[in-house]
Amino acid sequence: MKMIDVGDKEKTERVAVATALLRMLPATRERILAGKVEKGDVLAAARLAGIMAAKRTPDFVPLCHPIALAGVEVRLSPVEAGLSVQVRVKTVDRTGVEMEALTAACAAALTVYDMCKSVDRGMVIEAVQLEHKSGGRSGTWERAEPTPPRARKKTARRA
Repeated sequence: MKMIDVGDKEKTERVAVATALLRMLPATRERILAGKVEKGDVLAAARLAGIMAAKRTPDFVPLCHPIALAGVEVRLSPVEAGLSVQVRVKTVDRTGVEMEALTAACAAALTVYDMCKSVDRGMVIEAVQLEHKSGGRSGTWERAEPTPPRARKKTARRA
């Protein structure tokens, strides 16, 4: 293993967008949106967790370069299946911010799960994926089609 040498690369503007989906019971989503979760403001906590995770990505992704982030935007939106997380990360540096965007999306989703697990342990975090990256030698990449949320499977509950 080795960390790739990016010292000879030119600093350019780089942007990455990643998403994640949290499937949950409709009542859980409504509780979050109404601000009625015991631990507090779930959406604000998830946004903050995403930003913090983007900044700390090299601490837990081996061989990931520490880079100066110009901006991190974390959005959580209600969708039929639950909540959608979208993260946009920007830098002017020698390497991209895909890992920072993906890490932020995961941390935001995990924070929602942590804050709501007392009311819905069946939540599912899925479809964590890169949607867009721009800048650098490889240029721009866009996901051809968004991944549709899977339908929630009905499972028998044990008494």
